[in-house]
Amino acid sequence: MRTGEAASPIPVPSIDLGAQLREVETDVRAAIDRVLASQRFILGPEGEALEEEVARYAGCAHAVGLSSGTDALLVGLMALGVGPGDEVITTPYTFVATVSPIARLGARAVFVDIEHKTYTLDPAGLTAAITPRTRAIVPVHLFGQMADMRAIHAIADPRGIPVLEDAAQALGATRDAEPIGRGSQGATLSFFPTKNLGAMGDGGMLLTDDEAFAKRVRLLRNHGQETKYVSALLGGNFRLDELQAAILRAKLPYLDGWIARRQDNARRYREAFAAADTRSMWHFELPYEVPGARHVYHQLVVRTPTQVPLREHLATRGITTSVYYPQPMHLAPCFASWGYKVGDFDGAECACHETLALPVHPELPAASLQRVVDEIVSLLRDRP
Repeated sequence: MRTGEAASPIPVPSIDLGAQLREVETDVRAAIDRVLASQRFILGPEGEALEEEVARYAGCAHAVGLSSGTDALLVGLMALGVGPGDEVITTPYTFVATVSPIARLGARAVFVDIEHKTYTLDPAGLTAAITPRTRAIVPVHLFGQMADMRAIHAIADPRGIPVLEDAAQALGATRDAEPIGRGSQGATLSFFPTKNLGAMGDGGMLLTDDEAFAKRVRLLRNHGQETKYVSALLGGNFRLDELQAAILRAKLPYLDGWIARRQDNARRYREAFAAADTRSMWHFELPYEVPGARHVYHQLVVRTPTQVPLREHLATRGITTSVYYPQPMHLAPCFASWGYKVGDFDGAECACHETLALPVHPELPAASLQRVVDEIVSLLRDRP
């Protein structure tokens, strides 16, 4: 750096997997060495042990390891018998992986708009979306907070409509004193590396209390084989490999601690913004927490009409943010044949233009968090 030049700001990444690895490296390397020594790489003891450990952690009877969160949803819908001509109700404000399995099975997604505060499927719109073709409901637990499952089940259960929860971002979350998957046909998890519990590659899981459903999912994940080379069902290769299972087992004991640190960071954000007196800030909302629920803060998402200039401002200061999601699923080009249009779901469309995810990962230094707050306040305070 030349004399007189200003120092570049220290980067604030949206996630720091390197810092996480330094915390767990000894355990992870031991897990990898264990698999290498066994030479068991597919459907072995690591996967079986992980299934037992995650089931115990999540408070469910069965857990089935799968190749990704996307495949967990796909296999779950396959196990429910979803096919051509069926309808599956879900939210338009989600990642494409929630909706693409519906389309791949020849079914149609029927969207229900979101609640303003939680960004999750609004049960108030659910009844009107149900038709004789409705085969399942897929609510999404977004950013680490659960959808209103009590209200959703009050509508779905009397009608005999199975509920498959997309819990990719919400392992460990609770609402109304209930964990993910309770009372539903099942719940799916993603172990994508950036998740609260992330693998070092792809991975997923399906949780259920239904033994017959778990058995069907196990068949489907391995080409429908009841015995080797004898396929009872038309399945596929949706298996979780042993290396990823072992890595996840090494990380699982750290999960509650990581969640606590994420929650602590969320609290620090609230306190820092309160100290800055955000009443003078133009239309800026912090995340809403459902009273009594456990929000695991996979993401900390704020809301402001100044999403684009704020993100650009933070980027010039070395602060990485993300937009989840820039486009609602009813407007995704790959689903154009379903005929949805702009204005069909105002809540989701507005959220796409106004939300911004701030760094909240467990390794986030307190000074970096304060710098994020200071930069936001400097841009938005007294904005005309």
